Amino acid sequence: MLFDIVTIFPGFFRSPLEEGVLHRAISQGIIRVRTTNPRDFATDRHRTVDDRPYGGGDGMVMKPEPLHAVLEHLKSGGEAGPVILLSPRGELLNQARARDLACFPRIILVCGRYEGVDERFRECCADRELSIGDYVLTGGEIAALVVIDSVSRHVPGVLGCETSAEEESFTDGLLEYPQYTRPPVFNGMAVPEVLMSGDHARIARWRRNEALRITLERRPELLRTARLTHDDREELRRLGWPS
Repeated sequence: MLFDIVTIFPGFFRSPLEEGVLHRAISQGIIRVRTTNPRDFATDRHRTVDDRPYGGGDGMVMKPEPLHAVLEHLKSGGEAGPVILLSPRGELLNQARARDLACFPRIILVCGRYEGVDERFRECCADRELSIGDYVLTGGEIAALVVIDSVSRHVPGVLGCETSAEEESFTDGLLEYPQYTRPPVFNGMAVPEVLMSGDHARIARWRRNEALRITLERRPELLRTARLTHDDREELRRLGWPS
């Protein structure tokens, strides 16, 4: 899978992509990440990509022409895929959207800066807008890294173990159950006995019940859309869920 990033700060991505799971996936050729700087497509000698907003106000706005020229260049060859503008106005990134995006052979991520991008670029060039949360960042680069990481986990071969992504938080609408490892006792706290029982059915039910409990306590709104079985609903009612 190819991630094309449109950014005026291509160096921002070097270090994060040289570590961990993403670095391994890139080294193995499972995913590719490419950056393109809109300054290289500006037509003036100062390589200008921003200007003052019409109507006045603080800050600068990214000009539409260099961004459009980048997209024309990127679309002239290579795999098809959506153009995604990272924006606080976009739909919120979640596990389901990350999984859906992983089905594309390529996505183009446009990183806004300053006060945002010219609205005409937004309307005529972006296929969709994506936000990673209800807060303001200095630019779309951090958001682009989040998208790359969350989407890549659904690309076959990236995690190594194909079941890993299926058992993570939000996959079925719930937060993840607690995890434990050695030692069996730490700071006076023991690993739950069921996890050392070897009874896989009991372990699976315990983990599911813990996921239900934690979700009810911390993110109860998720239960409205989670995939719940009859047993799940019985357990939630036992925990006080009004359903």
